[in-house]
Amino acid sequence: MRKAGILYLLITLISNCNGQSVSQKSAKELVQVSFVNSNLRFIKGQKVHFKLEKSTKAKAWKGERLSLQFAVFSKIDIPDLMIDPIELINTNGESIKDIKARFLNYVKTDTYVPDCVKHKINAYDSLWVTDLIDERVSTHILKDIVQPVWLTIDIPKNSSTGQYKGKIIINADRKYELSLEINVIDHVLPAPEEWAFDLDLWQSPAAIARIHHVPLWSEEHFNLMRPYFNTLAKAGQKNITTSIINEPWGHQTFDDCPSLIKWIKKKNGNWEYDYSLFDKYVEFVMSCGINKRINCYTMIPWSESFLYHDEMLGRDTTIILKTKSEGYKEFWKTMLIDFTQHLKDKNWFNITSISVDERPLEDMKIAINILKEIDSNWKISLAGAYHPEIENDIFDYSIASKSLFKAKSLAKRKKAGKPSTFYTCCVEKYPNGFTFSPPAEHVWLGWYAAAKGFTGYLRWAYNSWPLNPSEDSRYTAWPGGDTYQIYPGPKTSIRFEKLIEGVQDFEKIRILKDLYSKQNRMRELKQLNQELSTFEIKSLEKKSASAMISNSQKIINLSKPD
Repeated sequence: MRKAGILYLLITLISNCNGQSVSQKSAKELVQVSFVNSNLRFIKGQKVHFKLEKSTKAKAWKGERLSLQFAVFSKIDIPDLMIDPIELINTNGESIKDIKARFLNYVKTDTYVPDCVKHKINAYDSLWVTDLIDERVSTHILKDIVQPVWLTIDIPKNSSTGQYKGKIIINADRKYELSLEINVIDHVLPAPEEWAFDLDLWQSPAAIARIHHVPLWSEEHFNLMRPYFNTLAKAGQKNITTSIINEPWGHQTFDDCPSLIKWIKKKNGNWEYDYSLFDKYVEFVMSCGINKRINCYTMIPWSESFLYHDEMLGRDTTIILKTKSEGYKEFWKTMLIDFTQHLKDKNWFNITSISVDERPLEDMKIAINILKEIDSNWKISLAGAYHPEIENDIFDYSIASKSLFKAKSLAKRKKAGKPSTFYTCCVEKYPNGFTFSPPAEHVWLGWYAAAKGFTGYLRWAYNSWPLNPSEDSRYTAWPGGDTYQIYPGPKTSIRFEKLIEGVQDFEKIRILKDLYSKQNRMRELKQLNQELSTFEIKSLEKKSASAMISNSQKIINLSKPD
């Protein structure tokens, strides 16, 4: 077994303790409870030592979703650990009641391996780490296994400014108590649908059908999908991921990625396209609150193969078409003329892009030319390498984290309202969102976007689950957790909640910058810009994301409007 991955996680765990020391005074107690850093991810069976914190204070904006963490350390089995309902109250009797205390589950993970190589699931380090935030009301604790609890506090937008205090009652072998104080400051965070941050996590509807054992596209399937898409909408998701061909990515994931459009070659040789499922799906996702953009994958599939139904043969068949071939152009030109009109009839054309993922530059040029020949207003989205040659033709452009847009180009794009984001995948060791990644790295992404002028962040998989994602996050091609950010249920995760925290910080930065500029508060603006200037990926080689974020968040949670 390789030791590097375990060492990486141990260093992460220790560094996230913020230098807390061993508590010798409480060593004889069988059960201990303590607040811990929410950027801490526990390793199952690994001994941890903390200076016990029986109380904590935090600051929050009105409208913010706040994440905190406490843990139960026990030397005995506790068959039925429960947390009493929590309420925070100010001196006027006003309360904050939307508070959830949820138990964290351990999932199996592995380690980072360069080059995204395929491998056996158990080829690398395997260990259990906390990530899944469960919804159960009680849990059974085994002795010597740390049981963390995730606190989610939604601050109402109409809350009064000031201090709110309350108690957390933990029912173990007896009752234990923690004290919590939240300082609601006089700033308001907009609702997620109003966030400027361009969040794009690609959705996998087939995985939901498989994991819940229901037929694909059945009424049960659509009913089960709704809470997943509602959850994503509340994180500020802008884009609907659609497949307009079968397997746009060459079936690299555990589940199928079927086309939402049925391509039919008639007996007379003409083409017909059935958009009924595409329409139903898009309308459904829009009803869940994701309605800004429709991204259609793809004109350039990884396998260069296209599935259609041949009426003459009476079956589905596949054709291989190289992008440079005349057959490719004719194949797509016929479809796109029809699809363009359909989108215009649905009043969706202006929010729809033909989307491409990491394809060669020359292939991109061909696809762009075909689209522009049909309608010069066609939008194209690309997640891939930075190509200045085609940048003007790309509406929604997400570039790899190692790259940056040229300053003048980025300013021009943002003025034109073009999403200009960055992405991470299996390539980057850090910053990232694997199940073994330090949780603060997901917050860090929001700060990096603000620092470099990006309009948001893209990640290729919201819910592309492996076989048993609630227990084992590993997959054959990429590091553990790379294929998903939430769990079946839906159940959220440390990673997803920290991603939301980073998006909220991005919004806070945007709001404060605008406020400082309008009010000529140059000192505060300079301080904020200086802090943003420290966010370089290379900085993570020497300083943890948790340490960087801890200092930076103090700046955006201190200021008050005049």
